[in-house]
Amino acid sequence: MATIHIDRLLETVIKQGASDLHLTVGRPPVIRLHGHLRNLETKVLAPDDSVALMKAVTPERNQQELQEEGGTDYAFAFGDAGRFRVSVFKQKGNVAMVLRLIPSRLLTFDEIGLPNICRALCRRPRGMFLVTGPTGSGKTTTLATMLDYINKNLDRHIVTMEDPIEYYHTHKKSIINQREIGNDVPSFAEALRRVLRMDPDVILVGELRDLETIGAAIRAAETGHLVFSTLHTTGCQGTINRIIDAFPHEQQEQIRVQLSTNLIASLSQALLPKIPKGMVAAYEFMVVTPAISNLIRENKTFRIDSMIQTGKKYGMQLLDEHLWSLYEAGLISAEDCVDRSRAPGQLQDKIDAHRRGLDVDKIGKKPGEEGEEPEPPTLRTS
Repeated sequence: MATIHIDRLLETVIKQGASDLHLTVGRPPVIRLHGHLRNLETKVLAPDDSVALMKAVTPERNQQELQEEGGTDYAFAFGDAGRFRVSVFKQKGNVAMVLRLIPSRLLTFDEIGLPNICRALCRRPRGMFLVTGPTGSGKTTTLATMLDYINKNLDRHIVTMEDPIEYYHTHKKSIINQREIGNDVPSFAEALRRVLRMDPDVILVGELRDLETIGAAIRAAETGHLVFSTLHTTGCQGTINRIIDAFPHEQQEQIRVQLSTNLIASLSQALLPKIPKGMVAAYEFMVVTPAISNLIRENKTFRIDSMIQTGKKYGMQLLDEHLWSLYEAGLISAEDCVDRSRAPGQLQDKIDAHRRGLDVDKIGKKPGEEGEEPEPPTLRTS
C-alpha cells in the first residue's frame, strides 16, 4: 500500500510543479508550491504511515544511517519523471521526510536571469567562482547551468564532488565525471585531495563545509583550475568574511592574499515567489576587479558594497538593487522584497516613498553621507 501511496504523492509533486514534499506525523502530506506550503487532501499521517513511506523509497544503507545517526540524505530517480533529493530524520521519536524535486531539465543563462558576464567567467582557465545564499535559493541550479554551458561549449575535463548528486550531466563537448560523497568517495576533503591527479580543468565542490575543504579548494584554484563551490552566506562581502574567519587568526593574512588573487567572482542569490505564480531569483553579483582584490588583501571588505555599486559596467549589482527592480517591475510583492533584503528598513522607506510618488533615489542617504567611510569592523580572533 505504501509504495502506491508514495508514488501518488510524488506524481502530485511533479504534476503541480511543487518544489518539495513534506511528510511528518500529525499532518497530511504537504507540498511547497511557489514558495508556500499547501496541505494535500489525504489523511493525517500516523507514525506507521511515515515509516512505511520512508521504507518504500529509502535504500538499506540509508535506513541504517537513520537508525544510528537519527538522519540521512540521499537522492533517487522516480522513473523517468524526475529525481528527488531526500532528507529523512527523526523528530519526537517519529520518522519525518522532506523530498525536493530536482528539475530534470538543465536551464539556460537567460532562463534563470544570470548576469551576461558569467559566460566569460566560465571560460576562464583558473580561479574560484562562489555561489552563495540560504538553503533552497537555487544555488545548485545556478551551478548546473554554468557547468552545462562549459560542457556544451568547451572541451574541458569537469570533475564534480556532490552530496548527493542532484543534476545528472552527460558528456557533451567536455568529459564530466560526478563523484558522490559517501558513495564514490568518503568526504569532500578526500575527494579534493585526489582530484588534482585526474587532470581536471574544472572542479565543482558541492559545499565548502570546513576549514580543510576551503583550504583545498583555494589551493586547487591556485594551481590552475577553475573551481566552483557554494557557501550558506548572504551577500558578497559576508562571503569573503566567512571564508577568512574560518581560519585561525595567524593564517588569516595568508588566506586574504590567496583569496585576493584567486577569487574571480561571487554570486549571492535569493529565491522569491513570483507574481502571479512561479519563482524568481534575485542576485547580488561581484566580479573581483584589481580594486576589489586590493580591498580583500588589505582587510577592507567593509568597502566592497560601494565598489559593487560603482561596478555596473561589469554587471555587478547589490541584492537590494535587484530586489527593488523586481518589485518595480511588479514581479515580487513588497513584503517579500523587504523580507529578503539586507537593509530592510531602507527598502521599506523606499517602497513607502514610491507609493506616495516621491523621488526614491534620495531615500536612505543623509546629507554628505557619500564622502564618509564606515569604520572597519573589528576582526574576530579564533
